[in-house]
Amino acid sequence: MFSSALVACRNLEEAARAALAARVVRDGRVDADALAQHQMAAHGYAWLAANVAGLDALAEWAVRAAGDPAAAILARLGFAEGLARLAFGIAISQSESVRPAEMRIAAEAADFAADPAVASLMHDTTLPELRRRLVESIAAERLASDPDLEDESLAQMHATLRRFAKAEIAPHANDWHRHNREIPLDVIEKLGKLGVFGLCVPEEYGGLGLGKIAMCVASEELSAAHLATGSLATRAEIAAELVRSGGTEAQRARWLPALASGQCLAAACFTEPDTGSDLGAITTRASFDGRVWRLTGAKSWATHAARADLLVVLARTDPASRDHRGLSIFLAPKPRGHAENPFPVAGLEGSEIATLGYRGMGEYELAFDGFEVPADGLLGDATGEGFRQLMATFETARIQTAARAVGVAQAATLSALAYARARRQFGKAIVEFPRVHGKIAAMAVETTVARLLTRRAARAKDSGRRCDIEAGMAKLYAARAAWAAADDGVQVHGGNGYALEYDAARLLADARILNIFEGAAEIQANIVARGLLERRN
Repeated sequence: MFSSALVACRNLEEAARAALAARVVRDGRVDADALAQHQMAAHGYAWLAANVAGLDALAEWAVRAAGDPAAAILARLGFAEGLARLAFGIAISQSESVRPAEMRIAAEAADFAADPAVASLMHDTTLPELRRRLVESIAAERLASDPDLEDESLAQMHATLRRFAKAEIAPHANDWHRHNREIPLDVIEKLGKLGVFGLCVPEEYGGLGLGKIAMCVASEELSAAHLATGSLATRAEIAAELVRSGGTEAQRARWLPALASGQCLAAACFTEPDTGSDLGAITTRASFDGRVWRLTGAKSWATHAARADLLVVLARTDPASRDHRGLSIFLAPKPRGHAENPFPVAGLEGSEIATLGYRGMGEYELAFDGFEVPADGLLGDATGEGFRQLMATFETARIQTAARAVGVAQAATLSALAYARARRQFGKAIVEFPRVHGKIAAMAVETTVARLLTRRAARAKDSGRRCDIEAGMAKLYAARAAWAAADDGVQVHGGNGYALEYDAARLLADARILNIFEGAAEIQANIVARGLLERRN
């Protein structure tokens, strides 16, 4: 039945693609102005395609997990909800929905909803009972299987990190959040010894030489305990991938072992106060004085910059350029800062940005004023390659962000379930009320679909092929799943969910950033829509 419904899903997706292409494709190419003019329809198409991809991944997983009762229930619930969205409209934010008429596929959507396989799954009268049974299975730890953990090395790593997170991170996460404390250095050192910072670094440079699936498993598990701790490795991953793919052999030999061990902490300095997602418009400049490079300009949202030993900076080396051309990446070493003196080096000042959540590393505004970078600090051996070098890492960054979102969604689901089982109202545990266990079931389903899309993108990346669309879909879907799960988690907790002593409040504050960083949801939708159109033209 899933396969028949998927045929109808793909037909609907093709109808949406054709309708959008008729409005925005000119002479075989996507017209940027037309795409912007029809942004709602374009983003609706991206979300529609992401939902179809999620259902496809769910059906594939159900086959791999055949015989697992929890997986079978998850798949049926996932299809019921996913098909209804496709038929009647997709929420792309808390206040925006895109309906079939806006995508000019109203007739096709009506035929889709009437398809026997679709109608049967969408209007399944056993859904209330399935939701109850799914929550009972999760409560009894009869969890749906994760086929990726059939790999012995991944299963061992997963178990090790789960034990570490439970013992070393989770008990302190709320304290770090409430008092805006930095993650202790001894925790970072222990993560380094566990290999977290070098998962994807080749073995010849001191890493574990594993793939992006391992990165996802680690990011999920650590982020479930504390989002910022789960994000520590992101900086090392971005820096290491830049050095590995774009650096000289001397740079690889110098930086990769230090990054992989966690002895060198990195910070990414790409965004500027007035540019945001428009990296081609940055104004920070780098000039060579015959001895060293000198950086001048401002950066914002530089995570963990004070304690970082290495700043990875995007700067303009061609003063005549006004777009993405003429940009270069610099590997800029600096002394590690501390609370009393966060930036103890000439030519660099910084101030911390107070944030709603995502606490533990610090976010900084930076001001470079002739900051010295050694002559060999230019990534690679040619200027003007920075934008291309950076774009090559965005797939990994977005896959990892999706994995972090999955971890947050998982934590919110299990936190809500534990509270709902313990909290009694009107003579019984609140988990027995349909609106409560229905929320928890939906959280579990969306977390599963997000995980499957993320792992699918990771496998595509490991295969060596371009996967910007898959990574964009994973990030788009998982960030929304995390926010929805965190929000529902607060609702299940009731008034206590608003109290800072409960995990639910921290998870809500942390989840909100996931729709913004590493490419906001609107950026991801644009990437997915444009990428799918160009893939067919």
